[in-house]
Amino acid sequence: MPTQVLIVDDHPVVREGLAIYLKSEPDLSVCGEAADVRQAMKMLEDQCPDVVIVDIQLADSNGLDLVKRIKARDEKTKVLVWSNSPDSLYAQRALQAGALGYINKRHATSRIVEAIRRVREGRIFLCEETADQLLTSAVSGRRELRPCGAEALTNRELEIFRLIGQGQSTSQIAEALHRSVHTIESHRTKIKEKLGVKTASELSRVAVQWVLENG
Repeated sequence: MPTQVLIVDDHPVVREGLAIYLKSEPDLSVCGEAADVRQAMKMLEDQCPDVVIVDIQLADSNGLDLVKRIKARDEKTKVLVWSNSPDSLYAQRALQAGALGYINKRHATSRIVEAIRRVREGRIFLCEETADQLLTSAVSGRRELRPCGAEALTNRELEIFRLIGQGQSTSQIAEALHRSVHTIESHRTKIKEKLGVKTASELSRVAVQWVLENG
């Protein structure tokens, strides 16, 4: 039987393009597409996919939080995370959340197919450069440090930090993440504490610099 794949990405063109490519592979079948967590969880109930491809940046949540929900629901479901986000910061977080693989969207679609097949077999998939970075960090006994200390942020804090760096206001972030302004303000306070910055303008400057360097 072909491997049943569920694609979770909030960009319709990206979902549809990947689905078309995967359907051309005889051993793969796309059983569904989802734009957000709610749709993804319903698809999981209805379709029981073998592999779920999850983007980190979702309209209503952080993709890594969805990975945790998927694994909590059924440990046997295999998850592959794909994203435009920097590998050095997110690959390890993806594996820690329960994913078996991480691949950046800049890679050719053929590599994504390779990643799906590897993950379906229960094997870890990382591109060579990312694997080398993680192995080097493991051998040295410490994680690679980032100049601004972003590695200390939780997944949600990191998502808000990224949006701050993109120039979004607190109210815009609250709307994008479907959270209250008060909740976002609380996260901003914690982010400032962890990064050692005192003012909102300093936080914005650091966030903008991080986005410029990491995308």
